[in-house]
Amino acid sequence: MIPFLSFILARRYNIKVKGINILRDSGAKLILQNHQSHIDPQLLGVFVAQHCDFVPVISERFLRIPILGSILRAWNAVAVSDLKHGNRDPHVLEKIFSGVTNALKQGRSVLIAPSGQIAHTPVEKIKNKQSAHVLVSNLPDNVKVIGVRVGGLWGSMWSVAWMGKNPNFLYTFLKGVFYLFANLIFFLPKRPVTFEFVDITEEAQLQAKSDRRTFNNYLQEFYNVNGAEEATYIKHFFYFPKMKRNYPANLVSS
Repeated sequence: MIPFLSFILARRYNIKVKGINILRDSGAKLILQNHQSHIDPQLLGVFVAQHCDFVPVISERFLRIPILGSILRAWNAVAVSDLKHGNRDPHVLEKIFSGVTNALKQGRSVLIAPSGQIAHTPVEKIKNKQSAHVLVSNLPDNVKVIGVRVGGLWGSMWSVAWMGKNPNFLYTFLKGVFYLFANLIFFLPKRPVTFEFVDITEEAQLQAKSDRRTFNNYLQEFYNVNGAEEATYIKHFFYFPKMKRNYPANLVSS
């Protein structure tokens, strides 16, 4: 399944990776990513799965999507209740902590987005979220903390920068399938994407000794070290001219 997904995603995304040796090192890793769009966990998940045994932490609603849900269950995904759909579990943090800690103790790596939602601005904002702080504060012995800077997806149809609001996952997925075949599979214009893996274990554990706000500010500075990312719009058909699209007006003041 992983080779097939990698092949399909590679039709659209040209991924450049920095720090891959960090990912290949032995031992469990808590992998903390910024979250530009709905597609980056899939891209990262497929990439990480080729190098180490891992568990994703993801909203429970994705488990109900055909095919994707089956893949996530095969990866023993840790499901998070969905606040926007009225399913907020008061014990969600305890469940995340339990699922993640068990996976790490078994030597498996875990992929989680500290923000808990896709970005609504060109920079990552974690705000008052607490899962990453709790996890790093209680990290099992010999587990590394890996920060991942994801770039290139702000402006994707999977991002808020496409229409100024959260894209509908299933509708966007179906559009992606249509574009794949409309471009004869092999000719879909490619979007440049970057993954930068950095071992932040020592600094993250030091910052985690402070309060949650201090820790989250540290992560935000890590993710936003290169400043606000400009929205990039890539055409969806190889036989069309370069895409011209206006940045959503409601995001200008963000």
